[in-house]
Amino acid sequence: MTKKHNRQMHAKKYIIWAVLFAAGFLVCYPIFFLVIGSLMGQVELKEVLGPVLSGNGGYVNFPFMPLFPTLRNYVGVLMDSPEFFVMFWNSVKTTGAILLGQFLVSVPGAWGFARYDFPFKRMLFTLYILLMMMPFQVTMLSGYLVLDNIGLLDTLWAVILPAVFSTFPVFIMYQFFVGIPKAIIESARIDGAGELQIFLIFGLRLGAPGILSAMVLGFLEYWNLIEQPLTYLKDQSLWPLSLYLPNISLEQAGTAFAASLLTLIPALLVFLGGQEYLEQGIMAAAVKE
Repeated sequence: MTKKHNRQMHAKKYIIWAVLFAAGFLVCYPIFFLVIGSLMGQVELKEVLGPVLSGNGGYVNFPFMPLFPTLRNYVGVLMDSPEFFVMFWNSVKTTGAILLGQFLVSVPGAWGFARYDFPFKRMLFTLYILLMMMPFQVTMLSGYLVLDNIGLLDTLWAVILPAVFSTFPVFIMYQFFVGIPKAIIESARIDGAGELQIFLIFGLRLGAPGILSAMVLGFLEYWNLIEQPLTYLKDQSLWPLSLYLPNISLEQAGTAFAASLLTLIPALLVFLGGQEYLEQGIMAAAVKE
């Protein structure tokens, strides 16, 4: 019975591994698709993608390895496409300003909701959650009118300011701040620490995982913004890197693959570096107030 039970356990493990491997392959295949496509020459890409992208009908027959690997597509993006670097720098400025603004606004806001009692606190926090669940399409018109009235349309501030006051990072950080033991805060107050000292010493240190998880989630979101720049920015010189690819045709398919992979690298590095905090943030987002 023991041997039979062990064989059944091993069989279940192999089945689970096979299912996880298949699921992992499906998830990672688009990345593999990008890498292989970026190493293909223009003639080979036209032959592979032509039946679909040319509109003549047919199916893509994508190989697992390029016949004649080349780095020409990367050279074209990095050496012959100055607009790539302009849009890359726009993404860096926009994302960096948003994250800095969220740190200055959302961290104190989350600390206030978590550690202080004030009138209508629960109602205001519920309003925060409702605003968090609203998609951009719902607030697009009102946001457009407000930004137009204050003269910020067609500037990077039109994308930065609404994101700075996003309610989502407040919700994430709140879950971590509220978990700080009250005994620590009360002990600090008895020892004569002021509210600002408590926030700087205990709030920022003990709530660092929540802050970092919100920053990682924010970077992954704002590095890939599409709808907001398309709505608020008419000047294409202000567009972020996430809008670079829609302007690439079939004749530049190799450039599209290479640019996509280069655009993915910063987000991938941030994801790998902050994966632990990202998991904590996702778990915190699942906790209901």
